Amino acid sequence: METFYEVMRQHGISRRSFLKYCSLTATSLGLGPAFVPQIAHAMENKPRTPVVWISGLECTCCSESFIRSAHPLAKDVVLSMISLDYNEVLMAAAGHQAEAAIEEARKKHKGNYILAVEGNPPLNEDGMYCVVGGRPFLEQLKECAADAKAVIAWGACASWGCVQAAKPNPTQAVPIHKVITDKPIIKVPGCPPIAEVMTAVVTYMLTFDRLPELDRLGRPKMFYGQRIHDKCYRRPHFDAGQFVEHWDDEGARRGYCLYKVGCKGPTTYNACSTTRWNGGVSFPIGSGHGCIGCSEEGFWDKGSFYDRLTGINAFGIESNADKVGGTAAGVVGAAVAAHAAVSAIKRATTKQGS
Repeated sequence: METFYEVMRQHGISRRSFLKYCSLTATSLGLGPAFVPQIAHAMENKPRTPVVWISGLECTCCSESFIRSAHPLAKDVVLSMISLDYNEVLMAAAGHQAEAAIEEARKKHKGNYILAVEGNPPLNEDGMYCVVGGRPFLEQLKECAADAKAVIAWGACASWGCVQAAKPNPTQAVPIHKVITDKPIIKVPGCPPIAEVMTAVVTYMLTFDRLPELDRLGRPKMFYGQRIHDKCYRRPHFDAGQFVEHWDDEGARRGYCLYKVGCKGPTTYNACSTTRWNGGVSFPIGSGHGCIGCSEEGFWDKGSFYDRLTGINAFGIESNADKVGGTAAGVVGAAVAAHAAVSAIKRATTKQGS
């Protein structure tokens, strides 16, 4: 199988442009310049990674997001970096030809391909609520996972169950880790995930031939290691106690924090406020709508998207400056008094001893 670099050269890409691409890839992965030679070496020498991408209960939003990646472009990922051997949305084949393609990929790359899963399997009625190629998707998922090297769970559907698993969940839809228990699974949640996050995860696995570092929930730390709230450009307004109280009020026009109208940024781990969407143009909060927490487990069953979170303490630097200052002075004063009391006791004890 051809390497990524060989395919790029066939497309007329110069060596200079290839190295520039490697630099941009390192940046998108949050890696330093020292990793550029490693990325270049991997893409020059490693064969393209075979990928089988299957779909269960879902709305295709993950595929729609993926094809809009800007860094790298989705076409470069699909045509050059990986060997996308099966994808119902992007492949030209249909019907029996499509089924033959997936069987060929499983046999040809047994134990070496990555299984990408979009959507989830329903367990009720023996999986008959989702049928692909005349068989329950549940069967296809188990068969493809058995021969895969690793599994990527695209989106909230595959990672957590999403809307299909919302109460009362009549189809008994479940996230894929409830079915696949003997393979490493990388969860890339979101409804959908950010396009550049999806392509970067694939690029990382191609470059380093290993899974990225994951958090305790199985998500790549490089993109899910911080809350949206931590890097949100409206965060200074939160700290200052400046909030949108009602839609289209003066606070909304001034770009104040959306916490009081339901923003879930303080409890949501994702890269929206840094990587952003549509080639880095914006993200929901930047467009005036609060985060709905779509990368977190069970977000669809946690009440209205516009209900205010509870238990989040605002610091209030500006609106409560006197109170904050008084509290700080009280703490310092208490500490000084405690120190003086301890010193007095020590002196009294010393005198008695002498």
